[in-house]
Amino acid sequence: MGCVFGKPSGNEAQSRHRSKQRSSAREASDNSDINNAVRVREKQRNRRNSGGDVPVSLPAPERRKPRLDPFAVTQQGWPSWLMAVAGEAIGDWTPRRANTFEKLAKIGQGTYSNVYKARDLLSGKIVALKKVRFDNLEPESVKFMAREILVLRKLDHPNVVKLEGLVTSRMSCSLYLVFEYMEHDLAGLAAGQGVKFTEPQVKCFMKQLLSGLEHCHSRGVLHRDIKGSNLLIDNEGILKIADFGLATFFDPKQKQVLTSRVVTLWYRPPELLLGATFYGVGVDLWSAGCILAELLAGKPIMPGRTEVEQLHKIFKLCGSPSEEYWKKYKLPNATIFKPQQPYKRCITETFKDFPPSSIPLIETLLAIDPDGRGTASAALNSEVSEQRKFILHLRCNGSSHLFSICSSLQLSPMLVNLRVYRSILPAKNWM
Repeated sequence: MGCVFGKPSGNEAQSRHRSKQRSSAREASDNSDINNAVRVREKQRNRRNSGGDVPVSLPAPERRKPRLDPFAVTQQGWPSWLMAVAGEAIGDWTPRRANTFEKLAKIGQGTYSNVYKARDLLSGKIVALKKVRFDNLEPESVKFMAREILVLRKLDHPNVVKLEGLVTSRMSCSLYLVFEYMEHDLAGLAAGQGVKFTEPQVKCFMKQLLSGLEHCHSRGVLHRDIKGSNLLIDNEGILKIADFGLATFFDPKQKQVLTSRVVTLWYRPPELLLGATFYGVGVDLWSAGCILAELLAGKPIMPGRTEVEQLHKIFKLCGSPSEEYWKKYKLPNATIFKPQQPYKRCITETFKDFPPSSIPLIETLLAIDPDGRGTASAALNSEVSEQRKFILHLRCNGSSHLFSICSSLQLSPMLVNLRVYRSILPAKNWM
């Protein structure tokens, strides 16, 4: 007997239709539950990832974007949309107008900003204008700018670039940060043809870098992007730490979750490459150690192309972490990048042509364990002690070649000499 196919009765068809409706409703409900669960997980992930890197004054990523008129301004002259997102950073300042400055040349460009050399038409002073671009007034596009302003306003040191004011433009949704103008950066000087920094020059630059870092860290600020192009130098040989776009506040007494996706690759410490989210001043000190060795070598010491290659270069030079290190930090990427065979530390052998007095500081700053890098204050005291001996030796022997390279660097030898003596020796001894 074969199968018999017939048309279903009316009642049977209605029953199947109602069953199909209930099934569709259940499926829609299930999809809704899944979507809601995904959204909840995304919110939780954003909250975890933001950690201490999102300023408390800024809205969390999941909050609704404020609907503000982009052309409305507050009584102080700030755009309303900017006050809503960055009020804590700018609220007690009065903005300057863009037409009170004359742009002279574009001198830099970043992901979110352009930098111009400009003239202040009110004072005649040459300044640097950092123009921050905003994408559709999204709070996320201005959170880094707001945090940078907050950080800069907390810092006040001769070796940290100074934020002199803020400028708004009526013609566009943009903000200018006004900085003192610096003629050079360390990377640009080092790249000059035939340029080779002398030992006293390197010591002078490192003394200023460590002084600036000491101030930042004492104010609870991590820079998180120390590299040559972010170290500005004027024609008098003064070095200033700049570009605090990746900087964040930290409390050494309290753990806070921070992103590991910071610091330019060649200057990034091993713990960040291994995925650390709890860290402190050691990240900046590692970068400073890379700068010191680079200045003496005349080239970057660990120019990796990928994170894996960078970690391999670090292990080859600085040795692989000990078993105690892996147990102590329990880093997320440890199982992926832990070398099968241990690497021996060989800094002294690799840099055998460096001045002997520089090796202990390089060894300290390039310690695999961030706790072994100490502090900027400790490194500074060590460096100043060595510099005092060196300067006294020069004075006793009547040496006149302290900065013989100044002409090629377009620096003033007399001013640089005075700056070096004044910054290293007690006031009564520098003349």
